Amino acid sequence: MHPELFKIIIPEFLQAILPPEVTVYTYGSLIALGAILGYLYTARQARIQFEVPPHKIRSLLTFIIITAFIGGKLFYFFEDPQYFFSNPRNMLSFGSTGFVFYGSLLFAIPTMLVFFKVNNLPTLEMLDIVALSACIVHFFGRLGCFHAGCCYGLPHDGIFSIVFTDPVCRARPLDTPLHPTQLYSAFLILAIFLILMVLKSKRKFPGQLFLTYLGLYALGRSVIEIFRGDYQRGYIMGDWLSHSQFISIILLLVVGYFYNKLHKKYKTVQNS
Repeated sequence: MHPELFKIIIPEFLQAILPPEVTVYTYGSLIALGAILGYLYTARQARIQFEVPPHKIRSLLTFIIITAFIGGKLFYFFEDPQYFFSNPRNMLSFGSTGFVFYGSLLFAIPTMLVFFKVNNLPTLEMLDIVALSACIVHFFGRLGCFHAGCCYGLPHDGIFSIVFTDPVCRARPLDTPLHPTQLYSAFLILAIFLILMVLKSKRKFPGQLFLTYLGLYALGRSVIEIFRGDYQRGYIMGDWLSHSQFISIILLLVVGYFYNKLHKKYKTVQNS
């Protein structure tokens, strides 16, 4: 696909302090677009529902970006440490390499919980808003994965197969039909977003949208992992359960526990 969006040529008088050219990567650009749209949605919903001023949402977004970046890159590093030891600059390049979503998620959730508590915001209700904005950001992030070639699929010569030819991308092998697992994920997230939009007006308890988002993604991610071809992402218990599938199982158990707990709690409140 197109891992590099375009290059910016730096004027000669600035080349003493800057490189001759700067590459703008499609991956980073799509994540930035998703972050902007996600912020706009969150800011609007938070203002309408709870009169939260936009500057608080900007602060929240800043903290989430920082912690999600650290978590996503850290987990990405541990998937293939040798790749980064041999190419240290890749770990610091925002646009040219990918992230591990679960790393970003596991770092972002506690950040949000602390932020909501410190700012006296309704935690469960805000998490429901974040669930939809997370789908927006995540959808564009998966499109970025598609262009960068990371999270690529197994060889598969079918009607939906994708052939990567650009040596800059991370998909391997090149010039070979592969499962478009990045697009599988993108369509999964889009489907979750639509489900949440329908569920939004029928919500039975605060936090239901967020827990539904996590549960549906974990379930879908476990299936998509079967078609992934980037084996360096790591396995446990031999080679049949990937790290992401293991995290998905744990996440499903946690989601099931809190879903049942909150459902019973608010059902009791409504009946009292």
